[in-house]
Amino acid sequence: MKTLLDIESWNRKDQFRFFSQFEEPFFGLTVHVDCTRAYHTAKENNYSFFLYYLHASLKAANETIPFRYRIEDGLVYVYDQVNASPTINRPDGTFGFSYMNYHPDFSVFSEHAKAIIEEVRSSTGLIPAVSGENVIHYSSIPWLNFTSLSHARSFSFKDSCPKISFGKMMEQNGIKQMPVSIHVHHALMDGFHVAQFVERFQELLLQ
Repeated sequence: MKTLLDIESWNRKDQFRFFSQFEEPFFGLTVHVDCTRAYHTAKENNYSFFLYYLHASLKAANETIPFRYRIEDGLVYVYDQVNASPTINRPDGTFGFSYMNYHPDFSVFSEHAKAIIEEVRSSTGLIPAVSGENVIHYSSIPWLNFTSLSHARSFSFKDSCPKISFGKMMEQNGIKQMPVSIHVHHALMDGFHVAQFVERFQELLLQ
């Protein structure tokens, strides 16, 4: 479900109209999150670490309202829920797209996600997922501890979905950290809102 946002009464209407005119309206940044506790929790409970932090990020995104904004035909809609569309790496070095429904309960989310992962890994091709606009595009680059990242973009394709990428987890002095790249549409949110998402994501990883 989605609700139409009244742009005229929106306190960001000027920013929306300004950045909507850009050929490249996305901005991005990279942060490092402490995933020490999350990693140990996943291992202690035999969870997939990838699915554990993916779920935490999706929960944080759903709780950060601008991450649920989407531009459709020049209008802004607020989705009740956003789901995950992550790339799934295969043993042969290729990857495929996937679509995973968000559920507040990690066990429910994980059970569904595991089946999707196996389906992608046992197939070939990109497998374009018919997911609609209420998704976040996720990718994982577990081989690199990157400090910045850019995305391939088709400017003719009107896209307003956030893009979040995870890098290689590194440990120093007993602290495990992971780089997270976040790209969002500037007509829909600012650095302040990205900071809200990062803060909530970090809180969930420390639980």
